[in-house]
Amino acid sequence: MRKVNRVFTALVFIFLYIPMIVLAVASFNKGTDIAVFSGFTFDQYKELFRDKHLLSLLGNSVIIAVLSSLVATVMGTAAALGIHSMRGRLRSAVMTMTNIPMTNPEIVTGVSMALLFAFVGILLRTNAVLGFWTLLIAHITFNLPYVILNVMPKLSQMDPDLTEAALDLGCTPVQAFFKVVLHEIMPGILSGALMAFTMSLDDFVISYFVTGSGFVTLPVEIYSYTKKPIQPKVYAMFTLIFITILLLMVVMNLMQARDKTKRKKAHGLQKEVGR
Repeated sequence: MRKVNRVFTALVFIFLYIPMIVLAVASFNKGTDIAVFSGFTFDQYKELFRDKHLLSLLGNSVIIAVLSSLVATVMGTAAALGIHSMRGRLRSAVMTMTNIPMTNPEIVTGVSMALLFAFVGILLRTNAVLGFWTLLIAHITFNLPYVILNVMPKLSQMDPDLTEAALDLGCTPVQAFFKVVLHEIMPGILSGALMAFTMSLDDFVISYFVTGSGFVTLPVEIYSYTKKPIQPKVYAMFTLIFITILLLMVVMNLMQARDKTKRKKAHGLQKEVGR
């Protein structure tokens, strides 16, 4: 049974990553036909870094991803602390509301936000409401649940006696938060921030409905490229983005594994002290 599971897992990973491998190989291809490898070259990457338009669009995506992930991390951490302090049905109801944006189809979220911003535009009597700020608000909104759900488990794992001990030793509630609570939940905060950044960087569906002509992100612009033959330099950009996101995911998993190991060691020490 284990062998069957391993084979099945290998097939799933092959199915997931073969398109990425094909894309990476195409980015080093001299020819324009993705099915025929004409020779190895770095020319596509050279053309990419000469294209100021594509690089500016990538810069727009990075700006939105960084700002939205930072704001969502602060707001999501504060929300997680509030939810953790709740009890009973109220906490269950709020967690259900937190999960809805993640299970809701992105196209529904995008259209809903577009209608909301259009309504705000009517109130403000302007037709130019869509732009940088609407895009940023939309990205913060759909990033929040990812931060909350990464921070909540760390709050549940934290020993509540640590905060009380800090207060007994003379810390104010604010000092206890920054010296104890924040330190304990930091792996969850960093994981949530990385998750929010990656989700924001490659988002297309929601961005398509809330972006304006004055500020366009890379995924929205790339959508227009699908209606005509894609230039090989775009393959090079996709490869670089994939590698960046892959590295971020590896870092996030390493952080989670390190935190898990530290908690096991701390739990073992507590057992020895208890004896």
